[in-house]
Amino acid sequence: MIAKLDDAAIAAAMASLPGWSHKGDGIERRYEFKDFSAAFGFMARVALLAEKADHHPEWSNVWNKVNIRLTTHDAGGLSTRDFALAKAIDAG
Repeated sequence: MIAKLDDAAIAAAMASLPGWSHKGDGIERRYEFKDFSAAFGFMARVALLAEKADHHPEWSNVWNKVNIRLTTHDAGGLSTRDFALAKAIDAG
């Protein structure tokens, strides 16, 4: 089982993720793009990252906006997997 992070570890990890917000048992970010095609292309890239990490986001898309929420259900909250995927998404 994956370990749930404590508040201090979450605060430290959040410091390295500008643009992300800690809400409840997850982290969230909204991305905006030029148009739907750019947003969909971003989602395809994230899908490949998520599949490789075996860690899948909760997300939605409306035209040029993509909302992503990461949490580790098996841990009952945030884990290192969420922050690793968030960093990979931002780097991609």
